[in-house]
Amino acid sequence: MSSALTDLCRYPIVQAPMAGGASGPQLAAAVADAGGLGFLAAGYKTADGVYNEIKQLRRLTGGPFGVNLFMPQPALADPSAVEVYRHQLAGEAAWYETPLGDPDSSGDDGYEAKVAILLEDPVPAVSFTFGCPTRDTLDAFAKAGTYTIVTVTSAEEAQAAQWAGADAVCAQGVEAGGHQSTHRDDPQADHTGTGLLTLVTQVRETVQIPIVATGGLMRGSQIAAVLAAGADAAQLGTAFLICPESGAHLLHKQALTNPLFVRTELTRAFSGRPARGLVNRFVREHGPYAPAAYPQVHYLTTGLRQAAAKAGDAQGMALWAGQGHRMARELPVGELIELLIDELEAARAALSMRSPR
Repeated sequence: MSSALTDLCRYPIVQAPMAGGASGPQLAAAVADAGGLGFLAAGYKTADGVYNEIKQLRRLTGGPFGVNLFMPQPALADPSAVEVYRHQLAGEAAWYETPLGDPDSSGDDGYEAKVAILLEDPVPAVSFTFGCPTRDTLDAFAKAGTYTIVTVTSAEEAQAAQWAGADAVCAQGVEAGGHQSTHRDDPQADHTGTGLLTLVTQVRETVQIPIVATGGLMRGSQIAAVLAAGADAAQLGTAFLICPESGAHLLHKQALTNPLFVRTELTRAFSGRPARGLVNRFVREHGPYAPAAYPQVHYLTTGLRQAAAKAGDAQGMALWAGQGHRMARELPVGELIELLIDELEAARAALSMRSPR
């Protein structure tokens, strides 16, 4: 790992910031205490809520951690598409006996207020999803002593992040669970994402800054593979989702290894942006018709997802998961990281034995 990343974590393992409740203070603290880099997910939370979670996290651990921010999204080009989708979801609202949400609740996720908090009371690391901050913002974080990571899905996005002044990029392969962090949401590019090993290689040949690799990683041998491909660290999300310290809903945790859910796919059904999740009834029935309208669709369906969870109905929930979800292991964070490191070292030793002398 680069020296700056080494200062943040003993092991080359980063816990992905999973918005929606999974990546709270308990999970981030457990990862930090075990030698990885834990992340708080600030998405969909108020600035005050994020501030309070940071205080809670600091009480739980003295180790370094990060906070992830969602970049503001451009104005929606076709609001009528959201209204069409609203009518399609009327049956869901009746079934769950809950009203549909306001699609215009928040377009910027309180970005400026959260940046202000993180600059006034700096944390060790901040990462960004759905775009790249301005050079002025990244320079301000650098002056505050905060390590910045921009999530990218292409070599071009990585190059833009390097030019803007990011300390590192997080290369996200199409295998990743949850939202694809493309900097521009182009419906014409749906289902055309790049696999992680290819992406890491492309990014390594394009930029000089450190790379964190993410997407479908569940085993230490996979971490060894992305490190060999040129990454400096690996980011895992679904692997931590099932841990007891995760704040994910119990039904979500159970679904990861439930034989009923046999595959994942990228869908706009719940949020209006491509996100990988377990294929359930909601995805099958509404995915083909969901518009490219983020975060409007997210707020439209929020009540439905909450009502489904309350009713114990996993078929109506957003069950975000990476392609390796069936490999999830229900272990406490400390034991999982210890096992991942053992697997990583075993893979490296095996590779060394096979290498020609």
